[in-house]
Amino acid sequence: MSDRRTFIQKAFGLGAGVFAAPRLFADSQNGSSLRNHSKLPGPAFNMPVVTADIGDLPYTMEGTTKVFHLIAEVVKQPISPLKTIDAWGFNGSAPGPTIQVNQGDRVRVVFDNHLPEPTSMHWHGFEDTIENDGMPGISQDAVKPGGRSVYEFNIHQEGTYFYHSHMAMQEMAGMLGAFIMHPREPYKPHCDKDFLINLQEYAVLPNNTVPNTMNMEFNWLVLNGKAGPATTPLIVRLGDRVRIRFVNLGMDHHPMHLHGHTFYTTGTEGGRIPEASWWPGNTVLVGVAQARDVEFVANNPGDWMIHCHLPHHMMNQMSSNAGLMTRTAGMPAGGDMNTGTGMLQGTPGAPVGEDYGPALGRGLGGVGNAMDVSMANGPLSQKKAMAAMTGMQHDMPEMQMGQMQPGDIAKDANEVPNFPQDAYMEGPMMTMDAMVNRPENYGLRAGWSGYMQGMMTFVRVLPPEKYDEVIARMKQANRPNDPYAAVLERA
Repeated sequence: MSDRRTFIQKAFGLGAGVFAAPRLFADSQNGSSLRNHSKLPGPAFNMPVVTADIGDLPYTMEGTTKVFHLIAEVVKQPISPLKTIDAWGFNGSAPGPTIQVNQGDRVRVVFDNHLPEPTSMHWHGFEDTIENDGMPGISQDAVKPGGRSVYEFNIHQEGTYFYHSHMAMQEMAGMLGAFIMHPREPYKPHCDKDFLINLQEYAVLPNNTVPNTMNMEFNWLVLNGKAGPATTPLIVRLGDRVRIRFVNLGMDHHPMHLHGHTFYTTGTEGGRIPEASWWPGNTVLVGVAQARDVEFVANNPGDWMIHCHLPHHMMNQMSSNAGLMTRTAGMPAGGDMNTGTGMLQGTPGAPVGEDYGPALGRGLGGVGNAMDVSMANGPLSQKKAMAAMTGMQHDMPEMQMGQMQPGDIAKDANEVPNFPQDAYMEGPMMTMDAMVNRPENYGLRAGWSGYMQGMMTFVRVLPPEKYDEVIARMKQANRPNDPYAAVLERA
């Protein structure tokens, strides 16, 4: 324990106060809020950032230089319990691991390319020499397969920055990560918890594992490389002051919304915002290539959702090239990509039967949407569907199908305009509580996972006894390279 504590102290320049500081903001339970942020008491220090499901890139010291080894490679990225994709990332994950340094550090990044094509690394927002900018053909030659490039920085900035390939489609395949520059003079007021969330989206066809980097219709929306319910919650104690750093290096803008609390936006990809200019809200728009830091006092106990508020980003597999509808009063429907573009399978105009159904506007247009078409995504009737899934409950007993309950669908539902909606996984979908079981999920309501989809996770504001129980379970898990290591050391 003492060796790990010493390592964290040295790594981030933390004093003993990190581990001995009393719990701050005790009066938060009585309704104090971030609006009196300038008067909140307590020592200030740089709390290491937690990037759930990703973790940090380790480093070694060569003299006074911190040396990081960053490897671009193809990675198997599990984005959901039943979906693993072949992404391009760094050091085994997409997004890549977070790099954390201190203002004033000398940093060297040794970059190796294990991809089958050239690439280069851009250090987004860095005020450094042109030789280290990473723009291929301008500041350096692209790094060929099997090649290496070395970048060196004197860190004089502070804030939330990032790194990514400067080959556009490689970035869409997952090649991005966060780069945190902790300030020489710690921010005030002090935050007990500091989290980072990378925002991404992928387009992956059913029964495929390779993202389509050219597609503009995304069907997997992920936070730190995971889609709900596979995302790991952010664990905080009631009364903690919390910072969340959002980094968006995808293709869409994301209005990130927090339930149950009001936060202040305190930083951007350009660094810390002067305190007089902080603004309150509960939703912050994180544009492409932007970072937004928000801070709040967690004074409202509960399991609070934090998610992108774009409706299509609050679900997975909602694009027109993926899957059947689940919420219907009668016959399911839905066409595939081929029929949606007019490339019909079977006999056009065939009567509705076991393998046929109306497209209901799915796809990209064409005659396939104008008539009853062959149903390529799966059988329509429950009898035929169950026959196609023989042994499913035996093979995956921990997964429960979202079942319609009496009264869920009105008797005259088909007479109501806009029913059924053209959506694949409207809740309740499959519940996967057991499949995503982890200490951070301890104590959530049974069946919670059936309503967690897309860019969704929790900020779990836990009373002291429940917080201690969850932290104890996280410690007992003894997970290697645990992203929560700094929090567990301090708890």
